[in-house]
Amino acid sequence: MGALQATFLFLILLKACEITDAEDEEWKTATATYTKETDGSIITGSFLASFRVLSSFCLFYIMLLHVYNILKILLESDKGFGIKYVAEGACGYGDLHKTSYGKHSAGLSTILFNRGSSCGACYEVRCVDHILWCLQGSPSVILTATDFCPPNYGLSSDYGGWCNFPQEHFEMSEAAFAEIAERRADIVPVQYRRVKCARSGGLRFTVSGNLRFFQVLITNVGLDGEVVAVKVKGSRTGWIAMGRNWGQNWQCNINLRGQPISFEVTVSSGRTLASYNVAPANWQFPQTFEGKQF
Repeated sequence: MGALQATFLFLILLKACEITDAEDEEWKTATATYTKETDGSIITGSFLASFRVLSSFCLFYIMLLHVYNILKILLESDKGFGIKYVAEGACGYGDLHKTSYGKHSAGLSTILFNRGSSCGACYEVRCVDHILWCLQGSPSVILTATDFCPPNYGLSSDYGGWCNFPQEHFEMSEAAFAEIAERRADIVPVQYRRVKCARSGGLRFTVSGNLRFFQVLITNVGLDGEVVAVKVKGSRTGWIAMGRNWGQNWQCNINLRGQPISFEVTVSSGRTLASYNVAPANWQFPQTFEGKQF
């Protein structure tokens, strides 16, 4: 009986630690700016927005990677160049309103973006130490990492090159920026910390590819937000490990047509969630399916 009580107490303490984990995260310093988008969201990695820093080698590499992956899907698709699915942004999320991130999204500087592994992570951000630009009381906003803010080494880090390595910087939508600072501000000092992601509904799996190439974009991820490993399973296969293509696009070379599909997703804290038979046997490219949630 004593062992049972001890186990019960341990589980209660473990749950309490999970609840307070976000509150224990220390605030770190960074800077923030905003970009104007007509729909209130931000896609800093789109080709149009990224053209302003074309001289950057890192941006050039990211653009080449975008072109390579888009052409790869177009050329290998069994529908040829009629394929409708084209991803935008360095995380591949495309229309941020359809993926539920909307205006509360941000492009991260190189050190925060961490080669795409931070895609989907959530940050609490507040403006501090600027009496003219920060809103009274320093209110905070919760942002999702959805893109890469490329460096521009042609400008100094305190005048336009805000995303230069090793600067920690958030490029926000104008609507989200206005929740913490005056719109007239050019750049503001902020504090940030990692928090758990609160999502509505389950994980979303958008499949694309062809008979030899299978790719899935994973969005609306709760808890840590960051996906670190993915497996896929058909009704006639075992679990197959997928590799990160770019951002939150995961791929493998297999034909799963005619089979119900299951996914196993692992986030950065090590928790794993399996969503069985999320796609029926008659699924097609490109389609989006909803699974369980963390």
